Amino acid sequence: MSKKVIEIGLALKEALLQKFAAEQESMAASETSFIAEERKIAIQTFDELGFPTIQHESWRKTNLKNFLERDYDLKFDEKEENTNPIFKCEINQFDTDLYTQLNGKWIDGADGITTYDNGTIVGSMSSAINAFPELFEKHYGKYVLNNRNGLIALNSALFNDGYFIYVPDGVEHNRSLQMVSIIDTKKNIFANSRNLVLLGKNAKLRLVHCDDSMDFQDSFINNVTEINMEHGSKLDLYKLQNKDDAAAIMTNTFVHQAADSNFCSNTIVLNGGMVRNDTHVTLNGRGGNADVKGLYLMDGKQFVDNHIFISHAASNCTSTQLFKGIVDEEARAVFNGHTLVKQDAQQTLAFQNNNNIQLTNTSKIDTHPFLEIYADDVKCSHGATVGQLDTDAMFYLMQRGICERNAKMLLMVAFVGQIIDMIKLPNLKNSINELVRKRLKGELSSCEQCSIECADPDKPFHFEIDVSKI
Repeated sequence: MSKKVIEIGLALKEALLQKFAAEQESMAASETSFIAEERKIAIQTFDELGFPTIQHESWRKTNLKNFLERDYDLKFDEKEENTNPIFKCEINQFDTDLYTQLNGKWIDGADGITTYDNGTIVGSMSSAINAFPELFEKHYGKYVLNNRNGLIALNSALFNDGYFIYVPDGVEHNRSLQMVSIIDTKKNIFANSRNLVLLGKNAKLRLVHCDDSMDFQDSFINNVTEINMEHGSKLDLYKLQNKDDAAAIMTNTFVHQAADSNFCSNTIVLNGGMVRNDTHVTLNGRGGNADVKGLYLMDGKQFVDNHIFISHAASNCTSTQLFKGIVDEEARAVFNGHTLVKQDAQQTLAFQNNNNIQLTNTSKIDTHPFLEIYADDVKCSHGATVGQLDTDAMFYLMQRGICERNAKMLLMVAFVGQIIDMIKLPNLKNSINELVRKRLKGELSSCEQCSIECADPDKPFHFEIDVSKI
């Protein structure tokens, strides 16, 4: 390993180690002995591993150098007065219970915990550590598959908040939950956020997770989410990311599924200087299903990397990976889809597909679908495409009086429509559809509020062509 690689992020690493040493005693005083010990083990792992570099096989395409060498304010967990009004999402007729995290800290509720009549618990991760120690200790850290990732170890050592959700056995939570994480500060923030979602037997939940920026300062967001799904449970997860070009956001989502559980996720990436989403799914019970979908729209010098790993550890399970992307100017997109079928996972159905449109010669797309199969009674397939807009279709549209710019728009809208149409919440789907069109027209850099904010009813946004009538 070269000296240059060793030095990447070294100053930041040392500063983070010093931060832990300075705050270890105060953190231990306010938390259980279990989490204090977990933090101690994690910081030792981070000290050993440091930040991931391009020398690591799974990080060859994701170079964190530019973001790790920036000057971050590591004292941000001190209380700061927020000068902007507290975020409120005003999506027309989109009925959710909204919870907000500002600069990595939970801001809803005096004690950070909401308990619904049906027994569902939603609240601050830092509050849940002490409020539900048995439940927390039973699940925390149990579903992380990659303990040799320095970013995950750092998160385990230094996370100060996040969200905690528990849905009891047999409860179908009919209110969609919306978790919004906003960066709004004049400081350059380095934040570690930790989330834990627990679904009991036959429980059902719809969850929307939004990452947004309101101030374009340098920021590095390191997010880890663990999800446990018991027998027959169902989770629809929508992840919406609309960050600024000065932001790096690293997310690791770990999903553990029991028999007959159903996990569906849809990740929409609209903006971000550097975005990496790692999704790890383990199908650990017969009859489980995982649908992992996504869409990314990148331009300028933006970068996105989607890593998907689905492990079929039991028989008669199904999984689907479908990601689509449009990359413009000097942007870069990476897709790594890995499906592992273990020896006992007979009668597996697993499919991967990644389709991309490359609008310029200066943009770059790397796609790596991969199947690893050790069972013989399976049906699996994978595929990937990288191409340009169809010139024949362009000619067809222009011959009917549609200008070149609008013809391109129609083709791009049609291309991404498959992912948007899979959103099961009608009003959310309409909002995302409108937002994606604005993004494709270059009218969206970063929303003033949420990445799924509707157009102002007094100043409605009109798409130039009614696609439904073409």
